[in-house]
Amino acid sequence: DDVKNGDWFYDDVTGIVDRGYMNGVSDRLFAPNGALTRAMLVTVLYRLEGKPTVRGRSGFSDVVVNSYYEDAVTWAADNGIVNGTGTTTFSPDTNVTREQLAAIIKRYAEYKGVTIYEPTSALAPTANVSAWAKDNVAWAAAEGILSATQAANAVKSATRAEVAMAMYTYLTKTAK
Repeated sequence: DDVKNGDWFYDDVTGIVDRGYMNGVSDRLFAPNGALTRAMLVTVLYRLEGKPTVRGRSGFSDVVVNSYYEDAVTWAADNGIVNGTGTTTFSPDTNVTREQLAAIIKRYAEYKGVTIYEPTSALAPTANVSAWAKDNVAWAAAEGILSATQAANAVKSATRAEVAMAMYTYLTKTAK
């Protein structure tokens, strides 16, 4: 009910939800302006990958055993798609930032064998991006995975609609 034809995110949300990679927050609501956690993002990628079997644990002390996201985090960590937020922590319930989104999608693309091109333009000098994330955000902006506005303030938490847009753009443009 909260995703309407004409919304800037309509095609992205319907495209990613129709494929079963992302769910709404209820049967009738997507909550496009709501936040998405790190665990939720990794779960989307895990679904995209077909939920492969994992062995062992993720190695992160804050990943709850038998949680909905445990296998997803374990798979993503085992394949170099995610890093922790500390030596032994993943912070599954922390909202994913735009720069984390860019980094995780870029690592996923590398995992899938997608050729990663150097961006042809740099980020604006005024862009609010952590030093560790600049290359990831510049790549994501060049690919259209992040908009210029999102890249300009990449430390901000990504909304559910922004994640849907990023994932749908990755699937329909970058991964092709």
